[in-house]
Amino acid sequence: MGNPARVLVVDDSPTMRGLITAVLNSDPEVNVVGQAGDAMEARAAIKQLNPDVVTLDIEMPNMNGLEFLDKIMKLRPMPVIMVSTMTHRGAEATLAALEIGAFDCVGKPGPGEPRPFGDLADKVKAAARSGLRYARGAVAPAPAAASPATDFRVGRKIVAIGSSTGGVEALITVLQKFPRNCPPTVITQHMPPTFTKSFAERLNRLCAPVVEEATDGARLEIGKIYLAPGGDRHLQVVNASAPSCRLLERPPVNGHRPSVDVLFDSVAELAGRNAVGVILTGMGRDGASGLLKMRHAGARTLGQNEKTCVVYGMPRVAHELGAVEQQLPLGSIGEEILKLTAARKEGIE
Repeated sequence: MGNPARVLVVDDSPTMRGLITAVLNSDPEVNVVGQAGDAMEARAAIKQLNPDVVTLDIEMPNMNGLEFLDKIMKLRPMPVIMVSTMTHRGAEATLAALEIGAFDCVGKPGPGEPRPFGDLADKVKAAARSGLRYARGAVAPAPAAASPATDFRVGRKIVAIGSSTGGVEALITVLQKFPRNCPPTVITQHMPPTFTKSFAERLNRLCAPVVEEATDGARLEIGKIYLAPGGDRHLQVVNASAPSCRLLERPPVNGHRPSVDVLFDSVAELAGRNAVGVILTGMGRDGASGLLKMRHAGARTLGQNEKTCVVYGMPRVAHELGAVEQQLPLGSIGEEILKLTAARKEGIE
């Protein structure tokens, strides 16, 4: 990627700063140029060092990470990766940070974790390449208004959505267009454990349909959205006569668990043309081959366009494979999903 990505590490714990610095400096394409223990030190270091990327702790003295992030996004927008404790409170704060405009998040490692911050360097490099495109998220989305499609009537369709880096803001934007009686929708968003439960609760507050973390055996119902839990299982859709969620214990696919490809593969096999597949912003290629299988099975497929992606990785690969029927700006995807899933006047599709 040319010159190494220059990083400022901000955390009130000297031990954590040292660990993050060691992990990042072990990658030859990353260079930690400075450290800071609180927002005041970080502010001075940003001015002096002009880093490409900042890693930012949520809980700090004097000014917490959310308040400092908000100031960064308003005064000097730049890629910021949040570092959070793996707790419900930490997850809530991190989700708020992603809505404010943080590039991505990583969880602080637990005791004895074999590869602490295993993907942090990759996220830093992607953030450095992203430029300022992510900064459009500096203003958090407003809570959902009344259902935008009061006369919507769903046909026999299942919606499957995959997303990764930038997906928090993207999913809120898409799902806030959904009415209360939306088509059954399943989502795999790459996210650490604990975070998905908090994210499902947040989406449930912001959106008209019911949003919940998927559970094994849950029946897919109109008006419900199911988010794959982060951690040790993949989400699939099974049982053609009564479509249901299945949580599958299986090794990571494309480096991810849950994997978008696993979800899309199952929907292609189960629903065929009675499905809509959507791939949103994210690093890597997860979901691209699964979306192609969905399209070959007769499903309608959508991809987020480059201009509105935080990271045009997953949608780009899907587009290059021929998996994407339409590329659309983020703000148009929710409405297009409804068009493709609505019952036709002469009868349900």
